[in-house]
Amino acid sequence: MTWAFGDFRLDPERFQLSHCERPVRLEPQVLTLLIHLVRNRDHMVSKDEIVAAVWQGQAVSDASISSRIRSARQAVGDNGVRQAVIRTVHGRGFRFIPEVSTLPLEHASVEGIVHQPLDRPGGRPSIAVLPLQQLGMLPELAILGDAIPHEIIEALSRLRWLAVIARGSSFRFRQVAADLDLVSAALTARYVLSGIIESHNRIIAVTLELTDTSSREMLWADRLVAPVEDIGDLRARIVAHLVSALEAHIPFNEARIARLSDPTGLDAWANYHIGLGHLYRFTTDDTALAQVCFERAVKLDPHFARAHAGLSFTSFLDAFLRLTPDPALATREARRHAERSLELDALDPFANFTMGRTFWLTDEPEVAADWLARATALNPNYAQGFYAAAFTDMLNGKAAASFTALDTSLHLSPLDPLLYGIHGVRAQMLIQQEDHEAAASWADRAATTPGAHYLIAMIALAANGLAGRHDQAARWRRQVHRRKPDATVADYFAAFPTRDTASRARIAMELRRHGF
Repeated sequence: MTWAFGDFRLDPERFQLSHCERPVRLEPQVLTLLIHLVRNRDHMVSKDEIVAAVWQGQAVSDASISSRIRSARQAVGDNGVRQAVIRTVHGRGFRFIPEVSTLPLEHASVEGIVHQPLDRPGGRPSIAVLPLQQLGMLPELAILGDAIPHEIIEALSRLRWLAVIARGSSFRFRQVAADLDLVSAALTARYVLSGIIESHNRIIAVTLELTDTSSREMLWADRLVAPVEDIGDLRARIVAHLVSALEAHIPFNEARIARLSDPTGLDAWANYHIGLGHLYRFTTDDTALAQVCFERAVKLDPHFARAHAGLSFTSFLDAFLRLTPDPALATREARRHAERSLELDALDPFANFTMGRTFWLTDEPEVAADWLARATALNPNYAQGFYAAAFTDMLNGKAAASFTALDTSLHLSPLDPLLYGIHGVRAQMLIQQEDHEAAASWADRAATTPGAHYLIAMIALAANGLAGRHDQAARWRRQVHRRKPDATVADYFAAFPTRDTASRARIAMELRRHGF
């Protein structure tokens, strides 16, 4: 609903006051006060009630209350002498005077943002990043309470799947323990990132919390610490660590909520997030289910770039893992969907990532490298982009570049869904360097990581055999036969077409020795 009095409209759901259909900019506490007065217009509101509503019962001075009352009066054309709207009841409290009519809620646009009902809106997830609350900060470091959230906002703005509320809006919520109801209503944010920054004995600690504003559930929290002298490194770690965490936790939460909803009412983004949940399980059935979800998303929104990229990913898996009897067709489909995704959004790192990987399938790693470099340039915190770049460098025999990219990927996303691939690429690079002992250790880690498929088990088989660990190699041979009975040496090199002929010969000999 919307309340109307004179030329003013007050919308408590959207947390917005407008005058003659133009928004009135107010501090959140002032707007909260005005909403409380209008909601309780049938009686006098005491100062204690105002403190409870605006400051959640914290101790505040009369001067603070008077300041908010004065700002509220100015917003509605009132003042301390002319009290036609907000009247002081001396010594007791305040009354809202005008006649108020109730209007039905209309889904209108304010400042270019389309506001939706807050029960669980569809569309792209949105996040508000609040200023950090400061505890015991040295005066010369106080700016970090704003500087770090500002850097986070800049980094998150590179993520095409996440709508980030602008700094000018989210930084209006500076009060301690900002009320999530106010934040979510004012900014239509589905998620809020808040936190504390504190210093003690020249040690800086930053605690971050990610909250779902609909359920009030805390989805993720972490604490990062560094000496004051290393504040630059800490700021970079916070941004990289956070981007990786959001890439994991928000899509998982969106998919979880979508699965609890009526499947016939799911929008394109909900189908996309459910598809992502299946995509990273790397089985025939889950890949097929992911494809169905992405196809639904495209049907609902033909211009949804990320859904087309998702279809490229499923087709890539069909070709790469030989899940289809026609890998050549799957390769063409992977390229076609990636091209369509890029037509719709050339700046999406995921679209560039999927395009780059299609060139693995056609044995063109040099071309793949260019697309993957573009993906990580668009998002310098894109862990999977660095992993894919490392894979490409491995194919080209560029050991130093491959190891550097693997370290970056692992640093950005230590629990990434493609972690098995990160370890597997390292193992293959070590085989090229003829360090078979180390290769076997990394290959074992890769093959025992969740999501690892039969090709990763083949890496472990080859690495262990070359290292002389024949019992372990035999165990991995049985695993390969169990997962894909018809696996061949050709399947291995179709997936990993390395240019290093010497290591290819050693791997092929070892696989053939085990009956492939």
